[in-house]
Amino acid sequence: MSKALRIGSHTVSWLTAHIVWVTKYRYKVLEGDIQKRCRDLVKQICDAEDVKILKGVVSKDHVHIHIEYRPSLNISDIVKRLKGRTSRRLQEEYPELSKRYWGRHFWAIGYGVWSTGNITDEMVQEYLEHHRKPGNIETDTIILE
Repeated sequence: MSKALRIGSHTVSWLTAHIVWVTKYRYKVLEGDIQKRCRDLVKQICDAEDVKILKGVVSKDHVHIHIEYRPSLNISDIVKRLKGRTSRRLQEEYPELSKRYWGRHFWAIGYGVWSTGNITDEMVQEYLEHHRKPGNIETDTIILE
């Protein structure tokens, strides 16, 4: 996985997350052409939203993706677009899915997300401790606690 920082006019970032969502009732319907089309749709949506897929898997009843995204996006909007657009397109293109999903809901409610970063909690604590030392505290610095 190559790490490329996003550099904006006033920001530098590298935000990553691992996202998982499942089919409604955990039905194993992501097989064959439907699975391939789901993969292609996820890639297209991520490209359109300026989200980079670092790794991803479309299994029979769920999707796992590890993404890198810009700071102006938030995870809930990314997931909403991924789930909404893939659901609509898959159900339009594969009418046999309507036999199982009568309410036009293809994905289960909710999702799992975990931030994946390039620094640890210990590194942040060490950085903050460095700034707490008496010789390092500037006159306009106060400690939050």
